[in-house]
Amino acid sequence: MFFFHMGFQISDELLGTFVPIIVYWVYSGLYVGLGYFENYRLHTKQDEDEKNLVSKTTVVKGVLLQQSIQAVVAILLFTVTANDSQAAIDQQPSLIILAREFVTAMLVLDTWQYFMHRYMHHNKFLYKHIHSQHHRLVVPYSFGALYNHPLEGLLLDTIGGALSFLFSGMSPRASIFFFSFATIKTVDDHCGLWLPGNLFHVFFKNNTAYHDVHHQLYGSKYNFSQPFFVMWDRLLGTYMPYSLEKREGGGFEARPAKEYKDD
Repeated sequence: MFFFHMGFQISDELLGTFVPIIVYWVYSGLYVGLGYFENYRLHTKQDEDEKNLVSKTTVVKGVLLQQSIQAVVAILLFTVTANDSQAAIDQQPSLIILAREFVTAMLVLDTWQYFMHRYMHHNKFLYKHIHSQHHRLVVPYSFGALYNHPLEGLLLDTIGGALSFLFSGMSPRASIFFFSFATIKTVDDHCGLWLPGNLFHVFFKNNTAYHDVHHQLYGSKYNFSQPFFVMWDRLLGTYMPYSLEKREGGGFEARPAKEYKDD
C-alpha cells in the first residue's frame, strides 16, 4: 500500500486499476501533440481526418466505456486474489522473480491476443459485428488504441490482462508497472508516428509500422500479433515483411514486401 502525507493512502489494488487508465490518456495526449509534425507521421493528417470511418468523439466514448469495464473486472480480480496477492507482497520478490513474472505475463498476453485477434478476422460474423469497429480506424492514432466493440475489449484486452496477471503470479503492486508498460506499448503501436530514438522500435519488431500494416486493406490477414512480440505471426505464416520509406511531402510509409502486394 502506498502512503502519502497527511495520512492519505491508496491501496495497490486501486493503483493497479486506475494508474494504467491515467497513463493511457497522458501518454496518448503527448502523441496527439507530436502528430502535428508531418515529418514523423506514417499517414498525413489529412488522411487521418478523411479515411477514418468514426469520429474522434465516438472513439473517446468507446475507450472510456472499455476502460470502465476493465476497471470493474480488475477490482473483482484483485478482490478474489487478495490473500494470494498479500502473500506475494510479504515475500518481497527479487528482481529475477519480477523479470520472470513480466516475461510470463507478456507471453501469455501475446498468445491470448494473437489467437483471439486472428479468429475475429477469420470468422466473418465476428469480424462484421465485432472486430470491424476497431478497423474503422484505417489511419490509427494514439487515443484510438483501445477503441473496440465492448465485447472485443472484454475478450481480448480485459480477459487477456486477467490471464496474464493470474498465470504470472505477480502482485497488485507489480501489476501497476506491468499494465502501465503494456498500455504505453499499445498506445505506441497505434500512434501512427515513427519518432527518432523510440526505444520500442529498437527492442520490439512489433511496433508502430508493423501494426499500421495490419490496419491497411492489404495487411488485414497478416500481423495479428500484439502487443509485444511477432513470434506467432512468424511461426504460423501470418507475418508480413515491410519496408519503411520516406513519403513525398514528408513523413514515412510502411510498404509491404513486393510478393505480398497482389494478395
